[in-house]
This record gives sequence, C-alpha cells and structure tokens, in this order.
Amino acid sequence: MRSVRASIFTIIAVLVGVGVVMIYSASAIYGYSNMHDSLYYLKRHLIYLAIGLVLMLVAMSVDLKRVKVFAKPMLLASIILLVLVLVPHISKEISGAKRWFRLGPVNFQPSEFAKVAILIYMADFISRKKELVKSFIHGYLPAMTVLGLTVGLILLEPDLGTAVTISVITIMMLYASGLRVSYVIASLLASLPLLYMLLFRVPFRRKRLMIFLNPWADKRGTGFQIIQSFIALGSGGLFGVGLGQSRQKLFYLPASHTDFIFSIIGEELGFLGTASIVVLFMLFVWEGMKVVMRTSGLFEKMLSFGIVSTIALEAIINIGVTAGALPTKGLPLPFISYGGSGLIFHLMAVGLLLNAAKGCETVR
Repeated sequence: MRSVRASIFTIIAVLVGVGVVMIYSASAIYGYSNMHDSLYYLKRHLIYLAIGLVLMLVAMSVDLKRVKVFAKPMLLASIILLVLVLVPHISKEISGAKRWFRLGPVNFQPSEFAKVAILIYMADFISRKKELVKSFIHGYLPAMTVLGLTVGLILLEPDLGTAVTISVITIMMLYASGLRVSYVIASLLASLPLLYMLLFRVPFRRKRLMIFLNPWADKRGTGFQIIQSFIALGSGGLFGVGLGQSRQKLFYLPASHTDFIFSIIGEELGFLGTASIVVLFMLFVWEGMKVVMRTSGLFEKMLSFGIVSTIALEAIINIGVTAGALPTKGLPLPFISYGGSGLIFHLMAVGLLLNAAKGCETVR
C-alpha cells in the first residue's frame, strides 16, 4: 500500500499547491484594496496550511487505537464548542452567522472540527456495535440521536450546507455497515418536513432556490454571483485567459478566492485547468477507496470511507454550485479554497486516511 499512500499524498500536495497559487491570484487585488496588502489572504492561508500540515503529520503518526479511545471525548468537545459559538460576545459573527471563534490571527470554525469528530465517533460506534448497527434500538436510534444533536447545533449558526454534509455522510457510513434500507428511507422521509421548513420558510434560502432555476430573474441581486461565475467559466475557453489575468476577480465575482475559486480557475486556466482539478479529485477517491477495501480493521475501514466520502461530496457540491448545477451554498472547495478551518481539518482527515493505509496488506 506504499504506492497508494504516495499517490494520495501526491494528489493532495498538488491540490494544495494549486490552492496556494490560485488564492494569491484571486485575492491579491481584493487584499490590496481592503487591507492595503496584496499578500494579506495568502499569508493567512499559509498560516492555516502550516497548522494543517502539523496536524496531518500528527494524525499520520499517532496509533489509531488511541484515536478510537478519544472518539467520545472529541465528540463531546465538538458539541461544547458548537454550543459556545452560539453564545453572544464569544463567537465572531459574519453576515448574521455565528460560526467562528477568533484565535489571534486565525479564525476557528467548530463545525469543521465537529465534522472530523463525528466521522471518528461513527467509525468507533460501528466498530463497537458491529451487527447491532442493524438494530433500531441499539444501532439506529443512538446514532440518530448523536447526529440530531450535532446537526441541530450547526443549524442554529446557521450552516445548512455543513449540516446536510454531516447528515449524508453519517447515513452513508451506517448504510455501508449494514443499516437496514428501511431505516435509511425512514430517515429521508422524516427529514423532508424539516428540509421544507429550512428551504422554503427561510426567505434567503427560498430566494436562492428560485434564482437557481432562473438566475437572470434577479441578475443584479441574488443571481449576480452565479451569473458572474458563468461568465468566468465561459471566458476561459479551452486554455484560459492566462494565470493572473482574470477579469471577474476584479470585484465582479464575490467570494472569488473562497467558495467560487473554481470559477477563477476556469477563467485563468480554462477547461483544461478545471478538468484537471476534477480528475485529481476522482483519482483521490479511487486511491482512497483502495484503502477502504484493503484495510482489515472495521474502525479503520469506516473512518477511511467517511473521510473519502466527505471530501468527495464537498468537492461535488462546490463544483456543482459554481457550474450552476446546484443551488448556491457556501461550501469551500477542499484543499484549494481560502477557508482556514476547512483546510486544517481536511489535512488532518487525510493524515488519518494515510495512517489507516499503513495497516493495509500489500496487494500485488
């Protein structure tokens, strides 16, 4: 499995490298205009990257049996942080959302930590319960209780995108471990009324859905961002306009260095650039699933499955949003977007994946 570990590491290194270059390209003008420093966002991103690499190395070297022991304390810590971030004057509020703590020069987002914590907890839960996962009382109900508490706190921030991601990945892990299909269907049906309330009873989300169907209905308002994304992707053509030559990043496309960085890649590097990013994520999933299939321990297998699925789902959502295939939602592109906590905990998760790969038997 050494070749698989090397492949995963190489893929992540390339994605991170592309992220560093594109964050500077997309944010330099904005940083100079607002912070009087064209390197402002790049320097902060490099701080997050350094922290993430340290955690990645720790995650790669620690004994996974010790990680399993700390599954419950990590989940409890994440829940406490999710409660604290809702307390006034403790968290940092941005655009009406309370999702961040300010820690010196960096922002910390508890929901990103919760994402990793619940992956580890669910992998531990499944490895302990084994066949009992199929039971409603001993398997399904306890897992849904933990998921409901975590997701409920994240929805209060509010952060629907992260809540949906955690919910989908948890259900996928439980289903892969043998959860009855009837329970999965029951979960989907039970969530429909809540999803309806969250999507259609909350004005800004309802407007996003309507604009998703026809962005030009409000081309100077809610539809402005996605239209500018279309322009960026369309302007790039096959080879792009050239690295650093984007026009949409000149205050036309909001969040050009965060949620919509894929659009800037499309404009500057063209279809070949965006296609290369998609291929890299596909290769990551391919190599990651090799770890899932070949590792022997149930904890390692489910943890690896959860990590690969989470990163893949977030990449699909981000790319789908920028291309107009999905309604606008603020999820960063893993390893590439400027995002702070997301980069840190994605790298930590990859460290755990590489750690799990160490215990795999070599298949020739």
